[in-house]
Amino acid sequence: MARISLDARYSFDMKLDAEHCYRALRTRDARFDGRFFTAVRSTGIYCRPICPAPTPKPENCLFVPCAAAAAELGYRPCRRCRPETSPGTPAWLGTSTTVSRTLRLIADGALDHGNVSELAARVGVGERQLRRLFLRHLGASPVSVAQTRRVLFAKKLIDETALPMVQVGLSAGFSSVRRFNDAIRSTYGRSPRELRSHRGHRNPSDDYNLTLSLAYRPPFDWNTLQRFLAIRAIPGVESVAENSYRRTLAIGDSEGLLEVAPDPSANQLVARIRLEDARHVQTISQRVQRIFDLGADPAVIASDLGRDPILAERLRAAPGIRVPGAWDGFELAVRAILGQQVSVKGATTLSGRLAERFGHPARLAKDDPDLTFLFPTPAILAESDIAAIGLPQARAEAIRSLARAVASDALDLDGCCDLDDSIARLTALPGIGDWTAHYIAMRALREPDAFPHSDLGLRRALADPTGPISASRLRVISERWRPWRAYAAMLLWTSTSIEKSDANVVHERSCRSRNSR
Repeated sequence: MARISLDARYSFDMKLDAEHCYRALRTRDARFDGRFFTAVRSTGIYCRPICPAPTPKPENCLFVPCAAAAAELGYRPCRRCRPETSPGTPAWLGTSTTVSRTLRLIADGALDHGNVSELAARVGVGERQLRRLFLRHLGASPVSVAQTRRVLFAKKLIDETALPMVQVGLSAGFSSVRRFNDAIRSTYGRSPRELRSHRGHRNPSDDYNLTLSLAYRPPFDWNTLQRFLAIRAIPGVESVAENSYRRTLAIGDSEGLLEVAPDPSANQLVARIRLEDARHVQTISQRVQRIFDLGADPAVIASDLGRDPILAERLRAAPGIRVPGAWDGFELAVRAILGQQVSVKGATTLSGRLAERFGHPARLAKDDPDLTFLFPTPAILAESDIAAIGLPQARAEAIRSLARAVASDALDLDGCCDLDDSIARLTALPGIGDWTAHYIAMRALREPDAFPHSDLGLRRALADPTGPISASRLRVISERWRPWRAYAAMLLWTSTSIEKSDANVVHERSCRSRNSR
């Protein structure tokens, strides 16, 4: 096969091997879906590797790591393979943790109402440096990444929902209907209404306002993820059955209900959403992807961790392992503190009491006995008598301190800081030790390398004849699992007992010393 040259404008550090990419394109290998896109010079269109269109000639192919890179080079998204429905580009694409964190913030809408200078400040670099990093690792500027995100999500809403066009534009993050119309027409050569008139399959509607399909890269270990979430579900706020996850939600002044179920035949999850304000649909979509770790690339993770003899057999037993995320960072952090030195069941009971005592009734769930409350906000818990639910005063004060820090914006739980900085900020709060901080980083901050090395469940998973290994020895062993130590932790927990693995098995002496402050 002839060597495929790159476009002369493509000067960044691209890790894609053109021959391997073309082979994946020619065979329509689903393993590469979302890991790169093919920009076709002869048509001016970019496609997913699984596109059913005739395979273009090698010399007409330019392989790019993300849709924004193709858009910035002037290519239009294919209407047959629909790039907006592909699995998300892995959040840790490239080698730059700054780019990874910034991508997560952009996905959360950081540039919908802010600018690049403010975004750069949040991740601790200058604006020019951030632009250079994006061009080097992604081939696109932060603004282009954000704009492509808006356009593709808007196209998804046009195809999959019956939302009015005004709501589609606002939900996708456009500041005005005019900008939305201009962007869609510029990208697709048709107006939004023309695109909708030519759409094919649309998810059926029911009592919920809308339904979205969210793709993932197989394999996907739904059963392990479901069990993990089920035993930690907050009574009244969450409900987990064998084939669904449901919860109440609030974004700003708007309330809603969410139900997520797997559709393994199509390698996707189906999210059914009931909302008072449809402008928050994209935020909900991003949070669902975080909860179920849909951006993970199991092939890359398994390739790295599978070389380790401790994890190889565990990977074969649990292919497609995911790190369960969280709907809200504050909610997860409170749940982690409640779980200190008690059983998982005990922590679940306490979290239900907290929601019932300090949350308020969910307006849209009046007829649902399992979903009755919204989780209390930081402002409410900062001033509440939390010990009244049966907590020791020290742990109640730990939750109030956390709530005050979040409510005053002194602490962000949005993943804008690197792992070490995040751990330092969390452990500076009373009642939060190293274990709790790493647990929060794993699930709320989406840090793939967080690792609670003092966890008794992890130490038991590697026990020798004398008993659980020491925390210091586990820390040394875990160094060879970087940068996927959070996934290694899930594998070890899964191989022992998920029901016994939670903040309650944190190293108790360390926990007591933190809580005694």
